[in-house]
Amino acid sequence: MNMIGGANDKGTEQMEHFTRDSILAEKFSIEQCRAAAEKGNASAQDVLGDCYQYGWFVKKDFAAAIAWYEKAAAQGNAAAQRSLGWCCENGYGMEKDDRKAVYWYTKGAEGGDIDAQHNLGNMYGGGRGVEKDMVQAVKWYSMAAAQGHQGSQLNLGVCYEDGLGGLEKDVLKAVELYTKSAEQGESGAQFNLGNCYSKGVGVEQDKVQAAEWYEKAAKRGHLSAMNTLGAYYELGEGVEQNDNAAVKWYMEAARQGNFYAQCNLGDCYYDGRGVAQNYAKALEWYEKAARQGFGKAQVNVGFCCESGLGVEQDDVKAVEWYRKAAEQGNADGAYNLAIHYEQGRGVKQDEKQAVVWYEKAALEGHVSAQYNLACCYKDGDGVAQDYGKAAEWYMKASGEGDANAQNVLGWCYENGKGVEQDYVQAAAWYQKAAGQGNIQAQYNLAVCYERGRGVDQDGEQAVFWYEKAALQGNMNAQYYLGCCYQDGWCVEQDYDRAAQWYRKAAEQGCAQAQYFLGYLYKNGYGVEQDSVQAVEWYQKAAEQGDADAQNSLGLCYKTGNGVEKDVVQAVKWYEAAAEQGHATAQFNLGSCYLMGVGVKQNDVKAVAWYEKAAKQGKGSAQYNLALCYELGRGVEQDLDMAIDWYEKSAAQGDQKAQAALDRLGY
Repeated sequence: MNMIGGANDKGTEQMEHFTRDSILAEKFSIEQCRAAAEKGNASAQDVLGDCYQYGWFVKKDFAAAIAWYEKAAAQGNAAAQRSLGWCCENGYGMEKDDRKAVYWYTKGAEGGDIDAQHNLGNMYGGGRGVEKDMVQAVKWYSMAAAQGHQGSQLNLGVCYEDGLGGLEKDVLKAVELYTKSAEQGESGAQFNLGNCYSKGVGVEQDKVQAAEWYEKAAKRGHLSAMNTLGAYYELGEGVEQNDNAAVKWYMEAARQGNFYAQCNLGDCYYDGRGVAQNYAKALEWYEKAARQGFGKAQVNVGFCCESGLGVEQDDVKAVEWYRKAAEQGNADGAYNLAIHYEQGRGVKQDEKQAVVWYEKAALEGHVSAQYNLACCYKDGDGVAQDYGKAAEWYMKASGEGDANAQNVLGWCYENGKGVEQDYVQAAAWYQKAAGQGNIQAQYNLAVCYERGRGVDQDGEQAVFWYEKAALQGNMNAQYYLGCCYQDGWCVEQDYDRAAQWYRKAAEQGCAQAQYFLGYLYKNGYGVEQDSVQAVEWYQKAAEQGDADAQNSLGLCYKTGNGVEKDVVQAVKWYEAAAEQGHATAQFNLGSCYLMGVGVKQNDVKAVAWYEKAAKQGKGSAQYNLALCYELGRGVEQDLDMAIDWYEKSAAQGDQKAQAALDRLGY
């Protein structure tokens, strides 16, 4: 909020023959003034002091000015007393002394000089030469404002707007005072009045009126008004959108040192709005603002250094600028500094320092910092793992609409990490994030609908969200969507589309999708039958540890289907799958040991693998195990055990097992 804070030395005392107004109107005789002053005319002494102070009709001479002011002040001339105060305040013709300034302003103010009253109000308001006292400031502003002093009208308006100096907050009164001051041409009041119209404070919001007042202030040289008017043109608020006009006003203020305008002008060069895009120029203006300590500009300079825009890429310099901004409380600066510590760019990697800066930014409400800080607590990076604190920060970021945080908060509720497990809450947060286009949340929500977890089970909704995520490239969603089309689950069965989605997921490295794509090639479902392609996809999945693919690949090597027959390779892949508990692979490996295919024949190992598969309910393994018990191969002969396993196999429909039971009379 603009308030007049400097001394005002505009003379107002009315004299019969000698006034400053007469000087300005060129109806003045220095000789007559000097003669009257020397005869003791106080007003002449005051005006003669002005002449020496400003160099009007005489050579500028502060010592002479003060001498004449003192003569007039001694006679009680309020204007001279105010002028002495102004010299004391600013150190003109004497050593700067705020206490003496207050003394003389008080004399002049009590004598009715409105400039002295205004200046005295400023001294009390700023606590200069006297203890800060807004009540006293308001008192003196009120006296001067009542006499039409535009600066005091402005300052008193600020006091009413903010409720200062014992005044009850009254925005209507503030607007009234701003208007009076603005109509006299006070640029600060014009700017403040523009703000009132812009925000609808004390008046009905009116961007057009705001723009008009900003322009009046800007044309009188008010730098903040220039910058704000530039923003209005940039955004098309209250005026027709015009990037060229925006640049004009930003440039005007920027050249005079307004760091907001310098930064905004840098943005224009950066984006190529109103000027040709020029990163070097953008950086030049950012640096001007940054050197004045403007945090946003310091962050922008850091980003340019980090990205190599307008300057050679330099992470070390980027860190320096981010640190400058961060150390003065700029949340973006702290966030970017944290990232550099976390990643070890431009500074030695230090996850603990990353947490320190993430927290500083997070406490300032920086949503991305809140999310990253939560991740640090969740994963124990740079800080002791603490799911409770992680959930707290995810909650804060989620409340601000951060989709990533909403998704992970859903995960916290789904898994009971840092919060009580609650599937309904999990689904609700997934829904919020999914609605914002968060890919992982869309996939997670699809899983909730498929399983009926936290929501009513709904296959159509599951397919809907799988497809949303799949279309954005989510590998798991692409795989599950392929499964839906392969099985005809809540969609019409379509092997072509199944193959398409499996391929997308497979090309991203999804082992399960690679296996099923191999399966489709093997059987010619949705693709032209191609055993070689089948083997290639089985191989990719098998090397990632997929047990189904390992078993199928083993079968291909055993039979020479799509690959040169190699029983040793077959055993290798059967064993890889069998060790993971794959029942069919365990059966196949058992048969290899029983028959001595690809390995040395070994009935004991054959029985061991048959038993593992049999206990998982594999019917063919149950039959072979029963036969081993009946014949005493690899195990002590035991007819009861044989019958038990034959019965288990027969119960699953194995005709050979039933025939064996019939043969044995069971």
